[in-house]
Amino acid sequence: MPVSTEIPIVSAAESRRFAVRLALFYGAVFGVVGTHLPFFPVWLKAIGIDPSWIGIIIAVPSITRFTTLPFITAAAERRRGLRAALILTAFATTLGFAVLGLLREPFNGPCAVLVVYAITAILWTPTVPLTDGYALKAVTRYGLDYGPLRLWGSAAFVVGALGCGLMIQTIAARHVIWVIAAMAACGAVASLALQPTPASPPRDLADRPAPTLLRDPGFLAIIIASALTQGSHAAYYTFASIAWQNDGIGGLTIAMLWVLGVLAEIVLFALSPRLRWPPATLVIVAALCAVARWIVIAQSPPLALLALVQLSHGITFGLTLVATMSLLQRHVPGEFIARAQGYLAAATGIVMAGTAVVSGPIYAQIGQGLYYLMAAMALVAAVVMAMGRNRVAT
Repeated sequence: MPVSTEIPIVSAAESRRFAVRLALFYGAVFGVVGTHLPFFPVWLKAIGIDPSWIGIIIAVPSITRFTTLPFITAAAERRRGLRAALILTAFATTLGFAVLGLLREPFNGPCAVLVVYAITAILWTPTVPLTDGYALKAVTRYGLDYGPLRLWGSAAFVVGALGCGLMIQTIAARHVIWVIAAMAACGAVASLALQPTPASPPRDLADRPAPTLLRDPGFLAIIIASALTQGSHAAYYTFASIAWQNDGIGGLTIAMLWVLGVLAEIVLFALSPRLRWPPATLVIVAALCAVARWIVIAQSPPLALLALVQLSHGITFGLTLVATMSLLQRHVPGEFIARAQGYLAAATGIVMAGTAVVSGPIYAQIGQGLYYLMAAMALVAAVVMAMGRNRVAT
């Protein structure tokens, strides 16, 4: 899906060089996510953390998204330091996961893990919105499309999930943290190759506050609808691997289930420049698809059907992301795009944190029935976008 109609103002070689370095960094960043998202809860379980504590610990990154993250993204943009901020967060992430791996008795109780993970999350969670802001600033200057850049992150997610799934067959689950830390180190190295932020605004624009964004009904519709749809994935991210493991599904099969969804989103990202429907309509379509997805998963389908349903992740996650980025690119002034990403991440964090915290006790009581709550959230997202579509820039 094109998010800009402006003519590139740099050479093709320069544009290609920038795209390659950004794609490598996207890959490194989401390689961490590919190992962390499916298997960090498994590591928590392996070191003896109770399911209720797992829900609380997993909620920490979401909490940072609406507390510290918006300040970090706004400060990085105001100081025209997106590249420096990305390097800092990449190295801090590596250090944080390494410290988690070093925790030993009597320090490795849930409180100690929570504290160290919270410190790590404060500097880790801004990485993706900072990278997206960095990428969207490049779209106009370099004549690029967001989707084909972002798909390298999804491809790396596949590699990370498969690699970790294979390793967990041969190593104890309590050592998974070192796989995550190693992937984070790759991201730190890749961050050093990033070029300075493209098309930086003049300092007077960068320093100017953006008081209207949170008063803009169109912008609020964008971030609320996206946050509800993406937040409806919270139970899936937190308990899917645990539930599948309890059902006797092996680590490699679990990884393959995650990979199926990511492969679908890779296809979506690759095809996104060809999508011609209005992005607001695509957000609604993605939300309605999420409603159907969670209702089916709530029925505890057999493995074959579950694998088929996983393919809808390309729509519920991938289409929501691409359409939201398109809406932000069209609706938000370029000098405020990184802080807009911060607000989007904050809204998503509020939804995901609240959902993750309550999902532990709910899952303990009703298991897969938790997904009906996720379906209701996605339905509300579709309604919000439908009501606000006339207020967003197209």
